[in-house]
Amino acid sequence: MLRETFYLWDMEFYKYQGTGNDFVVIDNRELNWVPTPAEVSAICHRRFGVGGDGLILLEGDEETSFYMNYFNSDGTQSFCGNGSRVAVRFAQSLGLIEGNQVSFRAIDGFHEAVIDGDFIKVKMRDVESVDKRSDGNFFVNTGSPHVLNVVPDIQAVDVRDMGRSIRYSPEFREKGVNVNFIQWIDDNEAFIRTYERGVEDETFSCGTGVTAAALVLHAIRGVDAPKIIRAVGGELSVELKRVGSGYQEVWLGGPAVLVFKGDYKHEG
Repeated sequence: MLRETFYLWDMEFYKYQGTGNDFVVIDNRELNWVPTPAEVSAICHRRFGVGGDGLILLEGDEETSFYMNYFNSDGTQSFCGNGSRVAVRFAQSLGLIEGNQVSFRAIDGFHEAVIDGDFIKVKMRDVESVDKRSDGNFFVNTGSPHVLNVVPDIQAVDVRDMGRSIRYSPEFREKGVNVNFIQWIDDNEAFIRTYERGVEDETFSCGTGVTAAALVLHAIRGVDAPKIIRAVGGELSVELKRVGSGYQEVWLGGPAVLVFKGDYKHEG
């Protein structure tokens, strides 16, 4: 099967990662680029493009410091927790942030962020509930939908095959879902591995999945303390506040690191 080809002008890009969740980041305030799914897939391709789990376009916003326009590597759009932290770091490098606090918007609405040196935490959306499913798994929407499966040995899980079987089940095939496997360490710590829709594979880290895991951990164990969730690519922290059956003041924190920058041009 021949790859779809097209011409894309030269543009400067930056490559960032947050606990191994990697992104191509572009300042789109003047470019006003509206990418097609094929263009997003091309730039995120790990053989023929820059390579990344997703594409972040930083754009202007009248109400906040910037708008984070996020695309999964297949060109679909969603909210991204780690991508948000990366966008904050990128905005800081562009001089868009004064001090250590900032507000921005994304596809799911308004967000706040706090910068503390190498550590960036983003306020996530309020979560109405942590739902236990009839199959024993959990479902949580943290800006993106997540199914969470608690397992005894996370290293024994075939994340790609088991994740795909749930993501492409009749229940989720049309809209998709992220699938997470969690192994508890104690009341405030857990390991996680995630199959991400839009990437359609296991990723090294997923911010909304880590957040969902922290909420499930609290819902089961009931201990009011920040949660440490260890992903393949590193460690993230989640602060939370239980309000009724849901959660507010949910903050996702961790590193956001510039890897390299360059010029991108695709010719077909």
